[in-house]
Amino acid sequence: MEVTRTFDILARLKALYPKDDILAGKKDGKWITYSTDDYIEFSHHLAYAFLEMGLQPGDKVITASHNCPQWNFIDMGLSLAGLIHVPIYTTLSHEDYLHIIPHSDAKVIFLGGDSMVRKIVPVLKEIENPPTVYTIDPVAGYQNVMDLKEIGITQQSKWEAQVAHNKEHLDPETVSTIIYTSGTTGLPKGVMLSHRALVFVFIGTAVQQVIDHRHKMLSFLPLCHIYERSMNYEFQYLGTSTYYAENLGTISTDLHDIKADGFCSVPRVLEMMFHKLEAAGKDLHGISKKIYSWAFKLAQRFRYEGNPFFYTIQHYFADKLVYSKWREKLGGNQMLVVTGGSSIQPRIIRLFSAAKLYIYEGYGMTEAAPVIAVNNPKDRIVKIGTVGKVMDGAEVKIAEDGEILARGPLLMTGYYKDPEYTKQVIDEEGWLHTGDVGEFVDTIFLKITDRKKEIFKLSAGKYIAPQVIENKLKESSYIENVMVVGENQKVPSAIIIPNFVQVRVWANGQKLSYTNDNELIALPEVIRLINKEVEKINQQLALHEQIRKPRLAIDDWSPQNGFLSQTLKLKRSVLTKYYANLIQEIYKSEV
Repeated sequence: MEVTRTFDILARLKALYPKDDILAGKKDGKWITYSTDDYIEFSHHLAYAFLEMGLQPGDKVITASHNCPQWNFIDMGLSLAGLIHVPIYTTLSHEDYLHIIPHSDAKVIFLGGDSMVRKIVPVLKEIENPPTVYTIDPVAGYQNVMDLKEIGITQQSKWEAQVAHNKEHLDPETVSTIIYTSGTTGLPKGVMLSHRALVFVFIGTAVQQVIDHRHKMLSFLPLCHIYERSMNYEFQYLGTSTYYAENLGTISTDLHDIKADGFCSVPRVLEMMFHKLEAAGKDLHGISKKIYSWAFKLAQRFRYEGNPFFYTIQHYFADKLVYSKWREKLGGNQMLVVTGGSSIQPRIIRLFSAAKLYIYEGYGMTEAAPVIAVNNPKDRIVKIGTVGKVMDGAEVKIAEDGEILARGPLLMTGYYKDPEYTKQVIDEEGWLHTGDVGEFVDTIFLKITDRKKEIFKLSAGKYIAPQVIENKLKESSYIENVMVVGENQKVPSAIIIPNFVQVRVWANGQKLSYTNDNELIALPEVIRLINKEVEKINQQLALHEQIRKPRLAIDDWSPQNGFLSQTLKLKRSVLTKYYANLIQEIYKSEV
């Protein structure tokens, strides 16, 4: 069955995948499931309600909500009615909301529940023509999606023909959504994506999958981000059930409860999971500790392209003794784990994949709806350390300065209300300038080496690619996060956030005295510990890349305080400004 617009998924589900739990959400600790028919009916009723409200083709509607089945009902209802969905993060600043909401020209805004009402309604009072507020969860004083569903039921006969016309005639080139990129600098920009771009990507990735209608996936990354949303469409295209985690703190429990077959992630989440597994081994004793350590090290010999016989024998016992125990805590199944958003350490991929929690790395950006390249599970076209093969039907080339350029049906229509910036990003030949630097490995695998804008020069003219060095430093179990600095300086240095769980364990084992983390990072023994870890990595780097005089800090870097983007990337300009005095101190004297 042909799918050319996002809402065509509904007809495909009806024909091929009628099931009781196509979507599910968790409320007060209990799973609430929705059948294929529930999904289709709810979406259509909302479409009728939107039309009854007087919304016209091309009008914009915002959602600011947690992940839930109702998010999909709204999304498909808007699509069926010929409207444009503008999903936004629930964790943005007051200033970002004050920019995005009026800039989008939204007529209606859906807020997840009481907390979002308290957060955003005060913003709306500062806007000249604010959108009408509806909620997803019931909130006193506001109509919610259930109220709109009832309106849609009563007005079905009035608008059924209009929706049927849309399903027959809506042009795939029509803008389906505007995604405001959080970015790492400046105000968010609205990326306009057509039905055609979205469909090209989610079908292109779906045909590479090993999951199908028999499987369940857990969703916890924000659906307002195009990465998770595209995967969400992909799962629906395949008839795969999607269960939405209650919150980030319940991921492990939720995976176990539903016996999940996989999930989508970003490297930062997988890094934290890796460190927890690593820490668990340090708490063991005797033979158990030796077996755990052996299995942990054995995983680093895992290869997707095939493993030697002796490794296979060893892996059998490692799986029985260690890896299977990890899977049991997550529901017991082998898993498909997709990661993107930023680069991931190869050792993390090897560990999880050896444990049959197979990680496949991909690459893209919002402006490409979002997948440009991805490792292929179905055909085993996989190479660890790369982001895989370019999507069939898309083009990629490497510019003279190393920048990755992409072209094809996956590209955005442009930035909303910003044709001039659109021209800066997409050239006259239709090439999207990604801002990422990369190369091809074995002629077909794309490898990302850094962000073009993040590469900086030392005073001697040597270039530093900070992300590469940062990923290596984070391989240390004692380092939680790091930012490499040193633009126009003689040598690079770094601001390091220690992994305080591991550092405290080490410090207590050394019987060191401290009362808080500020005192802990000031201890000479702790400074030497971190410096020793840095020196291990320095041995793997060119002389001009080696980190000198790193400084420790105790701050929590997160999207909430503005130090990380919504996809957990460093906001370098913000961090550089915040740590200006510390950086000045590093370079005050000869390093």
